[in-house]
Amino acid sequence: MDFWTLFFVITTFALYIGIALWARAGSTDDFYVAGHDVHPMVNGMATAADWMSAASFLSMAGLIAFMGYGGSVYLMGWTGGYVLLALLLAPFLREFGKFTVPDFVGDRYYSTAARLIAVICALFVSFTYIAGQMKGVGVAFSGFLGIPFEWGIIIGMAIVFVYATLGGMKGVTYTQVAQYCVLIFAYTVPAIFMSMIITGNPIPQLGFISNAAGTDVSMLEKLNGVVTDLGFLEYTQTNKSMFDVFAITGALMFGTAGLPHVIIRFFTVSSAKNARVSAGWALVFIALLYTTAPAVASFARLNFIDTVNEATYITDDEDYAARAAEIEAAGGKPVPAWYKEWETTGLLDYEDKNGDGIMQYRGPNSPDGIENEVNPNRDIFVLANPQIAQLPNWVIGLVVAGGLAAALSTAAGLLMVISSAVSHDICRRTLYPEMSDQTELLVARGAAAGAVVAAGLLGLFASQLGFVAQVVAFAFGLAAASLFPIIFLGIFWKRMNKEGAIAAMSFGLISTFAYIYFFKFGGGTPDQYFMGVSPEGIGFVFMWLSALIGIVVSLVTDAPPQDIQDLVEDIRVPGTRTAHGIADQGMAPMPAE
Repeated sequence: MDFWTLFFVITTFALYIGIALWARAGSTDDFYVAGHDVHPMVNGMATAADWMSAASFLSMAGLIAFMGYGGSVYLMGWTGGYVLLALLLAPFLREFGKFTVPDFVGDRYYSTAARLIAVICALFVSFTYIAGQMKGVGVAFSGFLGIPFEWGIIIGMAIVFVYATLGGMKGVTYTQVAQYCVLIFAYTVPAIFMSMIITGNPIPQLGFISNAAGTDVSMLEKLNGVVTDLGFLEYTQTNKSMFDVFAITGALMFGTAGLPHVIIRFFTVSSAKNARVSAGWALVFIALLYTTAPAVASFARLNFIDTVNEATYITDDEDYAARAAEIEAAGGKPVPAWYKEWETTGLLDYEDKNGDGIMQYRGPNSPDGIENEVNPNRDIFVLANPQIAQLPNWVIGLVVAGGLAAALSTAAGLLMVISSAVSHDICRRTLYPEMSDQTELLVARGAAAGAVVAAGLLGLFASQLGFVAQVVAFAFGLAAASLFPIIFLGIFWKRMNKEGAIAAMSFGLISTFAYIYFFKFGGGTPDQYFMGVSPEGIGFVFMWLSALIGIVVSLVTDAPPQDIQDLVEDIRVPGTRTAHGIADQGMAPMPAE
């Protein structure tokens, strides 16, 4: 374990825990919404960290690296989704004044049953999402400590437990600000190094479209030639159907607008106006990473092929340094040291199928008939990139700290959603309306602690579902089909009633979950996809069916009470809300703009 890796990880963790202790929540107002007094720019930075999870930091570039153009659906969907949320929903939800999605549903649809179904939807989405984050935590810790993936998750659970249960949203907010600074620096610094090495351009976004260093060939054209020579599809093409690409992008976009842990961030500022401002800041901070990811992906793919393909494998019972020197002296290429280090995590697999001891990396259309022998886990590549490119040790340590910051920041935000769903929406707002603030705070901390344990177990289970970004995509699909229609219609159509909301949420959640389960665990095959849509994109299709069902059911049942219809009109006009704030929750009402 390198000194710089230890230094950066220990220093940043000490910072996170110190912030949690400093910002320890003393009331439910602090625990749920950080007291409503976070500065818009600070909230924008915290929102960016909450948003840019392990899926964005660890997995997105890895997926794009190996899927090429097909992996861009994650980039397009998540970027467009945040714009949709920031402009279309967040200010109106903030004006409504209910800081959890189930609370909004319960009051807007004047129904305890609707509130409870929304709680179930929020928990399904949050636990699916957090499974991907904990898998990312396991990947980062296993690479950092050289331990099995499972132990990495357990250590990550312990860290999240401390600052999420102590600080609540107040502690999480300021911790996420620190985590954003760490993760964005950790992501862009190695990208600059690699862009300089591969293209001679220090700006990764420009290096991505520049010529390879010392040639008249564009970097992408060179990469296309390398991958096709090995039997892979061109990097700039995809084997997904156009409709599936559209559906996955749509599921990620509309799922974003229904994500409870992102929506709740807009309640930590003082007004709907500041919610809009913080959304703008968040887009700026998010863009720094998202515009860098395609460059990181292409550099990673080139470097991986260059260092691993046709390398001579060195077994664990051999002296690596001596054997590597012997191979180089004979004019050969030894398996890189970074590969042997990551191999201990179980996230890299090499099978010598032809018995020649040479690592053959090939695609499904291998031109020389050689079978592929190397199977890397895509989630490791952002963390392994500095090692593959032989960057300085301090850069390697910085990236490890950034990967952990990305996974832990979103995990903490999700824990707040799970905690508030149990303590606020189920206990105080449904079962025990006379519960005191202090009792609710105790229940919230207990719920967060229990959620940490459940999240860790789900992180172990997530390794069977796919890569981090794919697991997270399932959460977006569930949110798109179950929560987005009733939030959108609840804001923009006053005729939407409780019967329509219950029908829409129930159909969206059950149908999407059943589809994902069937194709991941039930033996379903791609040729059975409905309309050719993969499990990652099916939430987009079912979202429209869910909305249609909600509209039809609403039209054939009684209209909402007049005061609810007036409320829907009010929240779309800033400053006109009267008695619809959050004073009924034991908190101070929000100021009008």
